Amino acid sequence: MDDLFGEEIVRAEALKKTFTLSRKQQKIEKTTLTRKVAVDGLSFSAYRGEIYGLLGPNGAGKTTTLRILSTLIGADEGDAWIMGHSVRKEPAEVRDRIGFLTSELKLEGFFTPDYLFDFFGAMHGVEKSVLAARKQELFSRFGIGSFAQVKVGDLSTGMKQKVSLVISIVHDPDVVIFDEPTNGLDVLTAKVVTDFLAELKAMGKSILLSTHIFSLAEKLCDRVGIIIDGKMIEDGALAALCGGKPLEEKFFEIYRGVKGEIL
Repeated sequence: MDDLFGEEIVRAEALKKTFTLSRKQQKIEKTTLTRKVAVDGLSFSAYRGEIYGLLGPNGAGKTTTLRILSTLIGADEGDAWIMGHSVRKEPAEVRDRIGFLTSELKLEGFFTPDYLFDFFGAMHGVEKSVLAARKQELFSRFGIGSFAQVKVGDLSTGMKQKVSLVISIVHDPDVVIFDEPTNGLDVLTAKVVTDFLAELKAMGKSILLSTHIFSLAEKLCDRVGIIIDGKMIEDGALAALCGGKPLEEKFFEIYRGVKGEIL
């Protein structure tokens, strides 16, 4: 625990993850290497009641890191703890305490939001009366009520994202993990999502999000970690890290220092 920030909710230590590249992926990556280190010895902490942002370019390792924290994939080396529970040794306990949302989450198009909410609520062991009250609150908050009985496959992209969001927090988790929360959303839906993230923080939730959008990080995040090539390059309070500079300017200054590239 760090007394400066309060109770440590998430701690990652020396995470490493390597993937085998197919020929198609090698062409995309423009490499002849058959293995790629997606996360390379990454460590950081996040604290109660804050929004912590993982910031970096596409392919930096942000999504892989969040998937490890969410127990969707295992790390090759290192470990992470969510509210004291190891993602390696106690994945079920971790999943009970987190909500995970990614733009790549695909809901079965045949089912309705109403059915899916009840289904996932039951999976998390939410009591029926509590589940009903939570459904009413969240469906009203995100304007899903009128679409509750419409098959997911017939919903707009924005509405699908809203349904995915409420399902990810059906069990009222203490830790919310969002991978590119506004990716592909129209401006109105994106505002609904970002406003809700601020509300979750005000409720004392701990939020981790990945993004490559500087304005989003500046608006929401208390602290950020800058990831480049799977490594944590800078990590700290947003204001201190930027040193009075806009986040975008500071990021590219750091990027040039690491990569030696003029952008």
